[in-house]
Amino acid sequence: MMVDTPAWIEAGPADAKTTLVFLHGIGGGKKGFQSAVDYFASLGCRALAWDMPGYGDSPLTGTLSFASLAQSLEQLLDSAHVKKAVLVGHSMGGMVALQAWTRCPQRIEGLIIAASSPAFGQQDGDFQQQFVAQRLAPLNAGKTMAQVADRLVPSMVAPDALPAGASLKDYPAGLALAHACMSAVPPDTYRASLQALVTFEQRAALPSIAVPTLCLAGEHDKTAPPEVLRRMAQKIPGAQYECLPGVGHLMGFEQEAPFHQAVLKFVRHYF
Repeated sequence: MMVDTPAWIEAGPADAKTTLVFLHGIGGGKKGFQSAVDYFASLGCRALAWDMPGYGDSPLTGTLSFASLAQSLEQLLDSAHVKKAVLVGHSMGGMVALQAWTRCPQRIEGLIIAASSPAFGQQDGDFQQQFVAQRLAPLNAGKTMAQVADRLVPSMVAPDALPAGASLKDYPAGLALAHACMSAVPPDTYRASLQALVTFEQRAALPSIAVPTLCLAGEHDKTAPPEVLRRMAQKIPGAQYECLPGVGHLMGFEQEAPFHQAVLKFVRHYF
C-alpha cells in the first residue's frame, strides 16, 4: 500500500551525529514539539517532529492503523534522508515507535517511549469499548474538539498543574499549547485514532528490542501509570526507566525543561 509522505518540521545540521524524531500523541501535532526541535538543534542534533497522518498538514489516505502509521514513519525517514534515528514517542507516538521497531528496526538507533504502553488490549474488550465510548461521547453530543480539550487537558496533568476551575486564559503556556494542539485535531482523525489505539498490541516485541531504550513516566500519569512504564522497561533488554516528578500524562507540555533534560541525558549517554 502506498502512503503519502507526512508533513514535518526540522532543525539542526543534516550531517549531525544524532537525529531525533519526535512522535506526538492522539491529541497532538508537530507544533507541540517545536520547542524540543529547536532545543536539540541548538545542541547540535538534527531534530524532526511529524504530523501523524490525518493531523495538521499530513493527509490521511485510507484507514488509520498502527501498520499504516509505521509505514508512514518509514516514508518520512526516506523523504527526510534519515538513515537512522532515535525515536521519541509520546503516548500514542510511543506506540508508533514500538510498531516501527517491528517494521524497520534497521532505521532505529534508539527509543524513548514516554507516557505510553506496549499494549492497549483487544478492540472488542469491555474496557476498550468503554474507553472509546467515553472519549467519543462529547463529539457524539455535538461538542467541538476545543470543548473536548477543555475537559481532557485538566484530567491529564498533575493535581497542581492548574488551579481549580481554571479557564483557558489561566493556563500556563505549555498547557495552552496542549489545548491548542488538541483543539486542532480533526474530529474524524480523533475518532479514527481512538479506534486504532485500542487495537495496539506489541508486548511480544519488547524482548526483541536491541537498541538503547528509555521508558519515561510521569509521576501523576493516570493514562499510562509509572508502573506500566517500569514493567515495560523490565522486558526490554538493557532498557532504562525514569519517572519525572510532578507531572502527569502531558509531561512535556507541563514541565518542558525536565522532559528535555531526560531526553538529553539519554542521548548524551548512548550517542
